[in-house]
Amino acid sequence: MGVNPNILSSSNVELVKRLFRENFREYAGRYALVIVFMAIVALTTALTAWIVRDVVDSVFIEQDFEKSFYVGLFVILIFTVKGFASYGQLVTLAKVGNAIVAKLQLRMFDKVLTQSGAFYSKYPSNDLITRLAQNAHAARLVIDMLVTSLGRDVLTLIGLMIVMIIQDPFLSLIALSIAPPVIIAIATFVRRVRKAAKQQFDFNTKIVRATQDTVAGISIVKSFGMEKLMREKMGSAVHSVESRMNRIAALSARTSPLMETLGGLCLGAVIIYAGWSATDSGRSPAEFTAFLTAFLLAYDPAKRIARLHINLEAGLVGARLMYEVLDEPVVIMDKPGAKPLSLNKGAVNFKDVSFAYPGQEVDGQSDSKVLRNINFLAKGGETTAIVGPSGAGKSTVMALMQRFFDVREGEIKVDGQDIRDVSLSSLRNSVAFVSQNTFLFDGTVRENIAAGLSDASNEQIEQAAKIANAHDFIVQLENGYDAEVGENGLKLSGGQRQRVAIARAVLKDAPIVLLDEATSALDNESERLIQDAFEELSKGRTTIVIAHRLSTIMSADMIHVLKDGELVESGRHEELLAQDNVYKHLFEIQFRDGEK
Repeated sequence: MGVNPNILSSSNVELVKRLFRENFREYAGRYALVIVFMAIVALTTALTAWIVRDVVDSVFIEQDFEKSFYVGLFVILIFTVKGFASYGQLVTLAKVGNAIVAKLQLRMFDKVLTQSGAFYSKYPSNDLITRLAQNAHAARLVIDMLVTSLGRDVLTLIGLMIVMIIQDPFLSLIALSIAPPVIIAIATFVRRVRKAAKQQFDFNTKIVRATQDTVAGISIVKSFGMEKLMREKMGSAVHSVESRMNRIAALSARTSPLMETLGGLCLGAVIIYAGWSATDSGRSPAEFTAFLTAFLLAYDPAKRIARLHINLEAGLVGARLMYEVLDEPVVIMDKPGAKPLSLNKGAVNFKDVSFAYPGQEVDGQSDSKVLRNINFLAKGGETTAIVGPSGAGKSTVMALMQRFFDVREGEIKVDGQDIRDVSLSSLRNSVAFVSQNTFLFDGTVRENIAAGLSDASNEQIEQAAKIANAHDFIVQLENGYDAEVGENGLKLSGGQRQRVAIARAVLKDAPIVLLDEATSALDNESERLIQDAFEELSKGRTTIVIAHRLSTIMSADMIHVLKDGELVESGRHEELLAQDNVYKHLFEIQFRDGEK
């Protein structure tokens, strides 16, 4: 993309307009106050340069003490007003900026919450964490830089230029000669800054990923002696970020030698001209001193304005990455006029369902599909089991049932209602789900059992734990139900985490229960107790169970066998054994290996 040396590129202009349109209006009153404070700072700075002439005249030329006294009092007043205005500007701008960051982070988080499973495949957790933590601040930085530059630096520069022009128009023309070469030079830096800033974000994401992998998999890291490998991965990412940050700093700092050199040339020319002017025309040194003061005071805001485009480019990279997430369309949502799910018996019907995960479809070919023409009915109030080899598509059935993804071929109905036609909240409120990948939130045992049910009583929570065979081990923990489980439940054993998750499903008391390898982390004794609990829980509810351990589903009302995304067998345990097919093969392998 070409870069205009005078203004932002068109895409950047649109991005800046959007940032101000979505964030400036809400805080327009406070930004107006900031600009008033900045105008006061600019005015007092210009007055500082202007009054230098009176200082020189009254103190050094006229030697008038009374006049010097009043000029001194006026200088004190100017700097006092400037100090309070600077304080007001900084505090108000910081409060507005922090409010904008908070609002944008909540917007991004809300957007993440509403997305489908495809979104999380596109944006892994480390990427989202980095964007959420950094990019809202980048958006605030862009707004702050523009407001500060336009409200403080530009106004200050204009005020000082007025003082300079009034004192000596020709000297002012010499000072303005610095602008064209600065603008041309800055244009060459911007594209490099944009590239370096994007690379910096990518490597920051790798730092987050390496940290996540190490913390979450610390037992594997230590067991397999991977400390050196993880240290190398982290070191590579950290040093790459350091390199990009140094690159951006170097590019931004290149304006300093340029400005210093050109400023020195201008100042030298001004001094030479002033010397000639004072010698030949007898001009007052006070006039030249006032001009020189204004010129020197104008130097800092001019330097900041010169660096604005470069610094702005780095911030706009982060803002653009933020809007990538905010603009991501929500695929799974309620249809207009969606009604709540009306439950009778809770029968679940998969009819001609075929599915391929987004990004894995190959010209509609069946070999890219995870499921192909799946048809089965999970009758209301009965237990339906789905079994099959790994990769057969069992967990996909669970995901589709909860509308983590939407089917494109076929339909899924609950009591005759297409789940795409009912509200998401009513569908998911009707389903209790226990995943094979047990997840616990960082908090107490009580909070994890009551997740999503803030009005649950302590008695209800404890009863759910008893049904899940979790109460006994919970009361033995230090602080009992108020014991902290740690990040993802790391303070609990695998079986304990699983039972807390089961208690969470029990407490929800939903008419449809989905169990995805729900007893995979339990020993035989705990499994038996949990099976008893689930038999109690399943009474009067539609239960769909996925399991590799066939001992857990032998009593199911109906068993469906999946293989390579196709439903190849259906029937009860005894019927499937008699068919001498996939189910019998799986059964014989497990029990030959000692499965009980």
